[in-house]
Amino acid sequence: MSATFTPPPAEPASAPETASSAVSLYDARPFFEKALQYGVQHGLIDQNRLDAMCVEAPKGMVQIAGYFGSEFLRPELEKARERMVNLISIFLEDACEGDLRRAAEALRDNSLLSRSKGGSDMLKKLIAMPQSSHFGMSERRGFTNDHIPQLAKWTLRSLADYRAELASRRHATDLIEAATWLAQSLGVDADELEEHGADAEAVIRTALLIEAVGREALPDWIGFEKTIGVLRRQPMLASEEGITVPADLPAHLHGAVERVRRSVLADMPRILDASLSPRKLFTQTAAFMGRYFWTEDALAEVDHHERTASSEWRKATLGQTDEDALLTVFLHIAAGNKPKTSMSDKSAATLIRKIRKSGLHPKLASDFIAAHAPAALRDSYAELWRLFLQEAQPLLLSDAVTSHNDALALLRRECVVVAAAA
Repeated sequence: MSATFTPPPAEPASAPETASSAVSLYDARPFFEKALQYGVQHGLIDQNRLDAMCVEAPKGMVQIAGYFGSEFLRPELEKARERMVNLISIFLEDACEGDLRRAAEALRDNSLLSRSKGGSDMLKKLIAMPQSSHFGMSERRGFTNDHIPQLAKWTLRSLADYRAELASRRHATDLIEAATWLAQSLGVDADELEEHGADAEAVIRTALLIEAVGREALPDWIGFEKTIGVLRRQPMLASEEGITVPADLPAHLHGAVERVRRSVLADMPRILDASLSPRKLFTQTAAFMGRYFWTEDALAEVDHHERTASSEWRKATLGQTDEDALLTVFLHIAAGNKPKTSMSDKSAATLIRKIRKSGLHPKLASDFIAAHAPAALRDSYAELWRLFLQEAQPLLLSDAVTSHNDALALLRRECVVVAAAA
């Protein structure tokens, strides 16, 4: 089965300019066809070159049909013709910046196969670029045979589609490159970021915070929490002047990092709000979950806790770090009870009745936190207890008819209250 290629007919050069202008307002022809016709009309492409194209084109169509399917089926050859015309078109229009004369000269001086290959190479490079700024989702293998189905789709897409996708993927590429550069300057390489499933923007945000407080390594959770503590104690470090793009960052990455820096500054009111503990903000608030990065090192966190917490703290909390479990412990201490990290509905109701009869002594819990809580978390836990009391104390001590149910509902929400088994 043979494939045929017929050059477009040349329009008379004497066509009225007004008609030509009107047609140019909406000309849906492939750019290859427009450039070829321009070249013929303006004497840039002669008959010998057209004859050579008629020999080159079928060869290229057969190659393309074989690459994506079969060169022996007419529908595949027809699709290959469409792909070839589109590949040449996007390459010429992009390389020649839409200039028909330059495109016609390129067709005169180069084979159709080379222009088609140019378009194919553009698309392969595009497909190999990361679609996401997430390290775990970006491939660094380049174009492989696994990408051929994607290439098949892109060979039929427009230059506008290509350029829009290229802009998106370039942004993701810049973010990944910037995150890699910043992380390496802080002791973490790209393989580690991939292992941790890091997002490039999250890495950049944390790196900017680390630089602002003068630290020299990307942190684990404990280090990140300490960084937030420094910013809260010294808010000038969190200002426009404190959060800056590193001066030695490669120039082509400044734009991407600057956009992320602006997002960090927009986050600062929440970050500096001492009413929210860092753990509550960064691991339990939807808008901030995954927005910043720290290395996951459970052993280091356990070791830190073991080294800084007293035996009394460990005994009372049973090693629990969740805020609802800690509030349960603090409330029992303030009521004069033995510390517990959870309670049943029945024991919660009993606790409320005891508090209303004997009173609540918040200072007992505050003193316990000050004396036994891990040093790095002491302020956060004291603030957690203070904020809980603001809402809970009026309800717990109220003698209103409906207040018991309201107090019980609050404990179910803020503490660990386990429903009895049916």
